[in-house]
Amino acid sequence: MAYNVREMLEGFTGGLGVLAETNPEHVGAFMGLLGAAYEPKALDYKTKELMSVAIGCYNRCEYCIVYHCYKSFEAGASKEEILEAAMVSVAFGGGPSMAYTVTLLKACIDEFEGDFE
Repeated sequence: MAYNVREMLEGFTGGLGVLAETNPEHVGAFMGLLGAAYEPKALDYKTKELMSVAIGCYNRCEYCIVYHCYKSFEAGASKEEILEAAMVSVAFGGGPSMAYTVTLLKACIDEFEGDFE
């Protein structure tokens, strides 16, 4: 299966904007929660994005994998760090997590890595 990960990324981020037009309280609350969770404290932002990649692979959330792979690169993560985070998810999630790592996450890395070189 071929993924258009850029289209998925734009669909997710654009969809949030469209939804915010009619549901500003809900989207605002969601964005506030994200802002609080990703605020650098004992863990830096890059680490939190890498955790998010692992959680996305574990939960098999395609949009989470796409978004957080991109954000991990944006935060300065390397391909190797992203894959290592995903391997932690495989330790907990087994075959399904591996399947998303070798397909969707690989497609994301292949597509987005060049944006941050």
